[in-house]
Amino acid sequence: MAKMRQFAIVADIGGTNARFSRVALDTLALDQVAVYPCADFESLADALSHYQQEQQLTDIKDVAIAIACPVNDDEVRMTNFHWQFSIKGMQQQLKLNTLLVMNDFTAVAMCLPALADDQKIQIGGQSAVRGKPMAVLGAGTGLGVAHLVPVADKFIPLPGEGGHVDWAPQNEQEWFIQRQLAAQYGHVSPERLLSGPGLEAIYQALAALQQVATPALSAGEIGQQALSGSSTLAAAAVQQFYASLGSVAGDLALTLSTFGGVYVAGGIVPKLLPLLGSSEFRARFEAKGRFTDFNRQIPIFIVTAEQPGLLGAAVYLKQTLAG
Repeated sequence: MAKMRQFAIVADIGGTNARFSRVALDTLALDQVAVYPCADFESLADALSHYQQEQQLTDIKDVAIAIACPVNDDEVRMTNFHWQFSIKGMQQQLKLNTLLVMNDFTAVAMCLPALADDQKIQIGGQSAVRGKPMAVLGAGTGLGVAHLVPVADKFIPLPGEGGHVDWAPQNEQEWFIQRQLAAQYGHVSPERLLSGPGLEAIYQALAALQQVATPALSAGEIGQQALSGSSTLAAAAVQQFYASLGSVAGDLALTLSTFGGVYVAGGIVPKLLPLLGSSEFRARFEAKGRFTDFNRQIPIFIVTAEQPGLLGAAVYLKQTLAG
């Protein structure tokens, strides 16, 4: 007799949109994906109930949610939206057997072992070593950072706030950028450069350095002008972005000897991928003095999967249900 297929629901909740999907836990295949504006619902429980009813999935009782805020105890409060809830309370309200809630970058870290070859692009280094630690960083609205450590036949995610450590300038241009940002923010972290607002800040700092009058542009506009070759200033901003991203990625590689690979996620890099090869990204990743040869071995992968948060939530739920 064929074994009945087990399905679950996974969600990836950001400050603007809530993404839901059904997942087959044996294959981790996602389907029935739906995206809703968070503002359409009073609570996350309402959004999840609406999804179940709209997709006729009210019989599914195992749910995993990745959410854009810290998840340290039972009470969850979103950073950039008004939703807040008790995990236990929501589980009881919706009569769920399992409700697993995790930080969104914990989910991104958990997706790494499940990525197919066509969901990642390798940039230099040797082959990833099975069973060794991995690191992931993702530039988008902010800069997410996490590690993933294999233990026996499971994976332990190590989320953190590595995007908020000190940023280390490496040359005169970067010292100028550092002074510009320090005057505005005080503390200068990698996130001040390696994010959408960070790309905009780099662009404005380089305009000041070159004494060029230019209107403020969005990160998307800077990227478009760099890709089209219509602006040398935009191209220089993207090159600086990639150089700094490589340095920070190299620091993460050293921190846990990530011979399982360093993975770059987030929305910015895949859109600017054609400009990566001509940048200092890989060179700066390796430029670690006495440990240059060490980092030279470590592969970098650009994550191109469309829904890494949903996939990672599914991996974590599958591992949790397996005990």
